[in-house]
This record gives sequence, C-alpha cells and structure tokens, in this order.
Amino acid sequence: MKKVFLGLACIAAVLYSCEKESNEVIVTTKQEVQVDMSDFYVYTDEFDDFAAKGNNSKNCSSMSVLNAQLRSNPGLEKKMYDIEKQTRKFIASKKPSGTPGGGGNGNGNGNGGGGDGGGDPPVDDGLGAINIPVYVYVVYANETQNISDAQINSQISVLNADFNDTNFNEIPAEFASVAADVDINFTLSSANIDRQSNSTSSWGTNNAVKSVYPAQPGFLTIWVANIGGNILGYAQFPGGNASTDGIVISPQFFGTTGTAQAPFDGGRTASHEVGHWLNLRHIWGDGRCRQDDFVADTPNSDGPNYSCPSGMDTNIVNCKSRDMHMNYMDYTDDVCMGMFSEGQKERMRAIFAPGGPRANFIP
Repeated sequence: MKKVFLGLACIAAVLYSCEKESNEVIVTTKQEVQVDMSDFYVYTDEFDDFAAKGNNSKNCSSMSVLNAQLRSNPGLEKKMYDIEKQTRKFIASKKPSGTPGGGGNGNGNGNGGGGDGGGDPPVDDGLGAINIPVYVYVVYANETQNISDAQINSQISVLNADFNDTNFNEIPAEFASVAADVDINFTLSSANIDRQSNSTSSWGTNNAVKSVYPAQPGFLTIWVANIGGNILGYAQFPGGNASTDGIVISPQFFGTTGTAQAPFDGGRTASHEVGHWLNLRHIWGDGRCRQDDFVADTPNSDGPNYSCPSGMDTNIVNCKSRDMHMNYMDYTDDVCMGMFSEGQKERMRAIFAPGGPRANFIP
C-alpha cells in the first residue's frame, strides 16, 4: 500500500511539473508588440518658398525650430525615437488581429495611404475624453498686441470645435469616412490668462519669449507674442525641454475676433500648432513625396497647399494621390480647413497613454 501511495505521489508530482512547465512556456513565449521603425526620421528639409507666396501665405516654423533643437540637444533625437516607438506600439496593441498594425506584429506606422479614405478602422484606445488645461501668456509691446479676453476665448472655442468634429464643412466624400472626432477638450480659466508688458517688438523663433516667461507645468502653455517675419506660429514636439513646452502664436493670427487678420482669422493656426504639440507632422511629411507623416490615411503630398482652393472638392493631385488640403496640418487658409483624420487622432491620443510623454494630463 505504501508503494502504491508513493507511486501515486510521483505521478502527481510529474503531472504538476508538466503543468507548471506548460504555464511557464505560455508566459515566456508571450511576445511584445513589434513595430517597424525603419521609416522614422526627425530632421526635415528646410525648403522655404514662402517669400514667393507673398505676405498672405501661411508660415509655420515648427519644423525649422525642431531642427535647431535637435542640433543643440544631442539627446533629443533618441528621445523622439523612443516616443515614436512607444506611440506605434500603443496604436498597434489596440488594433484587432487581422488589421494592419494589429495582432502584435504590425508596423503601427503610416505609409502615406491612398486617397480612398483607407486605413485601419477606428479603435477604442481606452483613454476616454481627454481634458487639457490651458495657460495663456499675452506678451505685448503695444495695446494692439494686448488682445482681449474675448479674442482669447474665441480661440479656445475653435480648438474645442476642431478637436471634437463640430467644424466639419463640405469634407469630400473621398475623405469623409476618416474625418475624426479626436475627443480632446481645452479649458481656460480667467486666472490663467497672464498679461505681460514687454518692449520687445518681435521675438523670433529661438524660444526667447519662453526664456523670459517659462512654460507652466501641467498646462498647454500658449504664448501669444509677436514673432515677426510673417511667421504665424510654432510649436514644440513631445520630448523637448519642459520649460519651453507649448506653442507660440502671433496675436494677429490668434482667435476669430478683435485684431485677428484675414485670411488667418479662423483660429486654425492654433489648431495646427496644437497638432504639432500632440506629435503630428505636416501632411506632406516635410520632405516631398519621399517622406511620410506617419499616418496611413493622409495621402502623400510633395509640399504644402496655400490659399483657398475653390471648393473642398478641388482635385489637387500630388505623389499620385489626391491631397487632403482641408486637413488642419496643411497650409491652406483658415476657412478652407475642416478635419483631422482617424490616423492623426490615433497618433495624438497615443501620447497620453501610460508611459507616454503627455500621460500626466490623464488623472
């Protein structure tokens, strides 16, 4: 009987050992989400044809500012690479198996897409509505630059409309299926409007205004200050110095009332620059057809579009696909802008995920 008991005990031990080993195999063979980073870049072309376009052309200096920051900060390129990799992993992890970038083995990056409204179907990233508190510096050398509270509040209203899909107007059927409700909200209290008189007439793009008035932690910091050189605004991408984190916009291109000047009096300069602050590139990838903006559902383009094409259905074709010139990350006039895409939404929201560069905005 003792021998029988010992035999049963040995068999049980063997079975337990096998079960344990089987469980261990399941744990150790679980693979991390893999993404392809071979297309990633940080430095961009610094081509500039704004002078030829005249004084009524949109001019965002975010990419030239980024290039300058990369040259002065050797560690920034690696930091942006890590942010991009984390972004792609988060997006890929949320896609169901069988979709591009899903199932744990996809790229998670855009390849220029087609002009057919393609791209992966929208997915729930689990982050819910995102609320971003705003802090506004009004840095003025004269009373014209000291814009009113009404003008500031008009800009916040535009941001909330543009990031919550309430401003879609005549989006072509070709792109209507990928026009996105980003579900990001912006709040500004009167206590967070900080007016600063300063004799500097124009601040340029070297973050000089930020060195005097540093960014406020826990806020999207906006400096409304005259940049000069017909530059509408510029932004800092995720990963940069905390004291300079935010966007700068010249007062005449901020909001929809008061001193805002046509054709950039629709508040879309801020929507564009906040897009950069949330990790979006220009839709042409800042490198002609050979570079992408890392978003699959924004077709490749060889450069920015200007002015206001006569109607949203104008057929502008570059890089063998139709341009999404109504996208907030192009350079068309404010009145002709009307959408972010689903792919852009995924990129912007991914930086708020746990471990992301703006995760601190999620309670």
